[in-house]
Amino acid sequence: MITQAELRALMPHVLVVDVRSGEEFQERHIPNALHIPLSEIPQRLSELNVTIPIVTVCGKGGGRSMDAASLITGADWLEGGTDGFFVQ
Repeated sequence: MITQAELRALMPHVLVVDVRSGEEFQERHIPNALHIPLSEIPQRLSELNVTIPIVTVCGKGGGRSMDAASLITGADWLEGGTDGFFVQ
């Protein structure tokens, strides 16, 4: 799990994938995050550029983002589990 400060520092160099529901994402999200709900990760793997680091976020305790990270294979580097920093 990474901290909000660590994620902010990584932002220019990573792909942030928000795995929360559509309603949660609409309410607030990290700027420029790619929204793929956890349940859709297996079907949408082709949308992920696995040649750059990927950070999955979910906004609560990190459980969904850790689950998403385990579904993404072939990533150059992957971190799952952060509460992110979300803006409206």
